Amino acid sequence: MSPIPDLHTHSTASDGTLTPTELVARAGAAGVRVLALTDHDNTDGLAEAEYAAAQHSLILIPGVEISVTWNTLTVHVVGLRLDPANTELQTGLARLMEFRAWRAEEIGRRLAKHGIDDAYAGARALAKGRLVGRTHFARLLVNQRRAADTNAVFRHFLTRGKPGHVPGDWASLEEALGWIRGAGGEAVIAHPARYGLTRTRMQRLLGEFRELGGVGVEVVTGSHSRDEAFTFARHAREQRLRASAGSDYHGPENPWLELGRLPPLPEGCAPVWRDWPESEPRMACG
Repeated sequence: MSPIPDLHTHSTASDGTLTPTELVARAGAAGVRVLALTDHDNTDGLAEAEYAAAQHSLILIPGVEISVTWNTLTVHVVGLRLDPANTELQTGLARLMEFRAWRAEEIGRRLAKHGIDDAYAGARALAKGRLVGRTHFARLLVNQRRAADTNAVFRHFLTRGKPGHVPGDWASLEEALGWIRGAGGEAVIAHPARYGLTRTRMQRLLGEFRELGGVGVEVVTGSHSRDEAFTFARHAREQRLRASAGSDYHGPENPWLELGRLPPLPEGCAPVWRDWPESEPRMACG
């Protein structure tokens, strides 16, 4: 049994490959007892996941992962324990989903100019929900043998300066935290090591985040090394933020990343879930 909750996962409602029902079942089988579903910029999968969680005696934390533009950089903010019926939240997410729909078509148009025809249609066919994201294009191009893996697709096709890159037009940090807090939720900076920020810029990001009402930072996550976990445990303490943990699980295609295998938070962390009513001994810091 996983001693800590997994507070960052994805389903077919965004760019995961398991339905919410399948994700919850897999989490339960892996020993996870507290799970957050945090799909990108939408909460479409939460009702199905909630129903499945009841069948597996699993506590579901309703969440979302919101795309944010901060100083021209795209960062992700996870909202936890929020009310998905909140009007302000859904209005904001609808704006992001509208941009995502346009961006997906534009990626297809830009790839077509470089000899990759029908990429949008192919990515659309791989998406099981209404969101078509860059990961769907990456999976398509891997299937077409244009790259060895999805990471290679991003490097050669979808990042800044590459044929299929489309700049993001996301929420501001203030907007995202306003939506999350307005929906009664708690905001956490997702996978901070992925942003490649200097220590000074990271302190600035986390400081602004805290001033706007953010409460936590992912310390343990699927893309963090052990050293990075300790680095962000220190950032969390210095910025008076709580520590979160989440696999950022997208599906069984990545066997090195599995539900229920999160290491404990580094010593001295204040878990984001410490004061939650759902908190039990099995959710201890480790």
